[in-house]
Amino acid sequence: QVQLVESGGGLVQAGGSLTLSCAASGRASSTYNMAWYRQAPGKEREFVAAIRWTGAGTRYADSVKGRFTISRDNAKNTMYLQMNSLKPEDTAIYYCNAGSAYYGDEYWGQGTQVTVSS
Repeated sequence: QVQLVESGGGLVQAGGSLTLSCAASGRASSTYNMAWYRQAPGKEREFVAAIRWTGAGTRYADSVKGRFTISRDNAKNTMYLQMNSLKPEDTAIYYCNAGSAYYGDEYWGQGTQVTVSS
C-alpha cells in the first residue's frame, strides 16, 4: 500500500505561481512512477505531468508545457509541481498519482484545490 497526501493548493491571481507537494508513504513509494492529474468542474480528469521513479524522465500536457515543472525528491518521498504563469483555466482539483508496473498497482491522493482568479 502507498499513501499519497497533496498540499499547497490555494487561491492565486492569474499570472501568479503555486507549488504543489505530494508526500508519499508506504511500500517502496520512492520506486513508483508518479504523476499529477487535474479535474475542473464539469470536466473529466486530465493528465498534467509525470515523472519516472528515477526522476530522469518527465513529460507534460501541451497545455502546461513551459509553465509547469514536475520534480521529486526520493530522499523525502515527495513529488512537486511548480506552477508558473497560472491561468484561470488551470483552476481544478489537482491529484497526485503513483503507479508501479512491478507491483501492478496504482494509487491516488485526495486532491488539492487550485483556483486562479482573473
